[in-house]
Amino acid sequence: MTGTLIAAPLTEQAFKPFGDVISLRDTPDMIINQGMCGRHHDLARVDIEGGRAGISLFDAEARHWPCEIALVERHPLGSQAFLPLDRTPFLVVVADDEAGQPAGLRAFVTAPGQGVNLLRGVWHGVLCPIGARGTYAVIDRVGDGENLEEHWFDSPISVEPVP
Repeated sequence: MTGTLIAAPLTEQAFKPFGDVISLRDTPDMIINQGMCGRHHDLARVDIEGGRAGISLFDAEARHWPCEIALVERHPLGSQAFLPLDRTPFLVVVADDEAGQPAGLRAFVTAPGQGVNLLRGVWHGVLCPIGARGTYAVIDRVGDGENLEEHWFDSPISVEPVP
């Protein structure tokens, strides 16, 4: 794979084959806490095999356009959710799987406050906050077993935003 990849805005419809967009809906599913809190319920499909769900914090360095993507990775034993703790947009690169190799790379840019849940086994790029450092809560599988596969490209792929 070579060339330039254009990162489109992240939408639920476009991202659905790879996972879930995690963001507030127009209206909450229910009102809780004595009417003071809207609950936007069950926004992501957390899926793990063995182990347990863990919550980690990631503190990621800023990236700038164009972004260089040298590798993609996947987690065969569990989904992986990224929830921003600040309003820094981030780049999400995903790919289909063809015979164990990434194919058909796509790139998305989150809106401030949007998160994603990557389905189990989806090839994806590394965390890339755009323009500023970003802090994220990450929910993924913790436990024994091989839950990381990496695929390094022969040469990095350049990603740019939609003009």
